[in-house]
Amino acid sequence: MPDTCETLLPADLQAFLPCPTPDAWVAAALANPSLLLIDHAQCEKKAASTAMSLMYRYVDRPLLLVKMSQLAREELLHFEQVVKLMEARGVDYRHIGASRYAEGLRRHVAREDPERLIDVLIVGALIEARSCERFARLIPHLDDELAKFYRSLVKSEGRHYEDYLMLARRFAVSPIESRIAFFAERERELIESPDDMFRFHSGIPAVA
Repeated sequence: MPDTCETLLPADLQAFLPCPTPDAWVAAALANPSLLLIDHAQCEKKAASTAMSLMYRYVDRPLLLVKMSQLAREELLHFEQVVKLMEARGVDYRHIGASRYAEGLRRHVAREDPERLIDVLIVGALIEARSCERFARLIPHLDDELAKFYRSLVKSEGRHYEDYLMLARRFAVSPIESRIAFFAERERELIESPDDMFRFHSGIPAVA
């Protein structure tokens, strides 16, 4: 059976996301392979940094410390792998501006704990789930080397999504479904609205 987004992704992850990635984003990604890899590398670094910041802020939560330590190591390994792929393909790694996506979600995070931690974990789950879904959308269109790499990332990013969501539920003092729904709606708005720049987590490109 050929790879499709539906066959590559767990059903619970697909249900967690509020919308599929628009076809226009997939077309833009295929038209900008170097930019896709550069921003992918930056996303891996940022994901590791987010995990480390949670470890420094919440030192009294052993389960979070273990999960975030594991996640940070894995994200840094992914960063190294993307950089090696770029080098082999003649793509120079350089700094590029971030998309509006992560900040568009994090601006709604509560300012004080314990609500702040729960919101950060929900946002982390959405970002990891969207990353997983975008890898899955791209795989059928990629060369064998990159498709194989992205298949491995679908599995690992899926675990990261599960870990973030599990931690959010574990540390919450009340049900979080309404908060998940709130952030999912903000995520849908970012994914389905026009975006001035193409990035790994950007919305619909203004120009493909």
